[in-house]
Amino acid sequence: MILFKGMRRVQSQLRTPVELVLIRYSTAASISSNDDRGVTPAPPVSQPGKIQHLPDSQITWMPSPYTMPGKTLSQYKKLSKFRLTSLVVITTMGGYAMAPAAFDPTTFAMCSLGTGLVSAAANAINQYHEVPFDSQMSRTKNRLLVTGQMTPLHAVTFAAVSATAGLSMLYFGVNGLTAALGAGNLFLYTTIYTPMKRISIVNTWVGSIVGAIPPLMGWAGCAGTLDAGAMILAGVLYAWQFPHFNALSWNLRPDYSRAGYRMMAVTNPGLCRRTALRYSVAIAGLSAMAPVLDVTNYWFALETLPLNAYFAYLAYKFYEKSDSGSSRKLFRFSLIHLPALMLLFLANKKEWYFSKPAGEENKKESTYIAIKQSASSLGNVLPVAVAEGPR
Repeated sequence: MILFKGMRRVQSQLRTPVELVLIRYSTAASISSNDDRGVTPAPPVSQPGKIQHLPDSQITWMPSPYTMPGKTLSQYKKLSKFRLTSLVVITTMGGYAMAPAAFDPTTFAMCSLGTGLVSAAANAINQYHEVPFDSQMSRTKNRLLVTGQMTPLHAVTFAAVSATAGLSMLYFGVNGLTAALGAGNLFLYTTIYTPMKRISIVNTWVGSIVGAIPPLMGWAGCAGTLDAGAMILAGVLYAWQFPHFNALSWNLRPDYSRAGYRMMAVTNPGLCRRTALRYSVAIAGLSAMAPVLDVTNYWFALETLPLNAYFAYLAYKFYEKSDSGSSRKLFRFSLIHLPALMLLFLANKKEWYFSKPAGEENKKESTYIAIKQSASSLGNVLPVAVAEGPR
């Protein structure tokens, strides 16, 4: 088999996707090196029936992986899937802000940063495991590990350091419950969800659980416990991911099929459309439950009605038409829907606590006064009784 890359030809016998990745490593390194040094390869002389090879003097071979100096921070951002990690941190912040407890800037910062580091570690491990499959998809073929811009050892080391630092921040800077949720989510994403993508469509439901845990981490970081209000937030995040991801995966079916991923859009398109519609309606129901459980005021149910209704309408059009246009509209609006819904949650929160709840302070104060009065009464009564005793 002959591979054509840039201006040269490579004879190779490929047996596995890993060998294809290795050829891609050295080819990308050679081309990038020539571009950086201003070297323009000489065009090959065409002779019918013969394979032309460039002279060694015109080819600069670089070892794989090819690392670009000064791009380390940018590479770490790509390895951690910075935009996805940012969304995870935002939902964690929303959970912290919605919790019925005092807002503490220190624990808020530690909770947000720790969650971000754990998310970065999970994404790095995910990319490490999926190199042979990412190389077969148009959407992921240019990732760092696929193109050889970073070694697998470097990626795993980054993930280990990020996970250790993040979980330490959550445990020592926030509380044990938040750290346990973070560790559980890291395990769920890297050990169960990632390999399940090539086994069963159940991976979508498992992945939705992963996305629903960050607001629970924020809530637990602020309140120290989880209650019904936390489950409302987690339920909204869980349900939102089905119309969001199903719409995204609809136009990526050729890629997922080529790489061997078991997605609803590939193996069961009808279920993919129905699931997107059902969970978009479920979001409206969960939003209506928020004021009932004292998470928000009743204005929240009214204000979110148009937003959720339009989201459900787009999901219905996707269910009905099932074309690229309807799926793109649903996916793009989902990127607006979630931040808007989170802002409405915050704007309509039932109570804000900037210090310890007033009831707790009043309780402590009344207890202190009662103890003081009791001591004062004993001091006033006992001496009199003792003084009057001899009489």
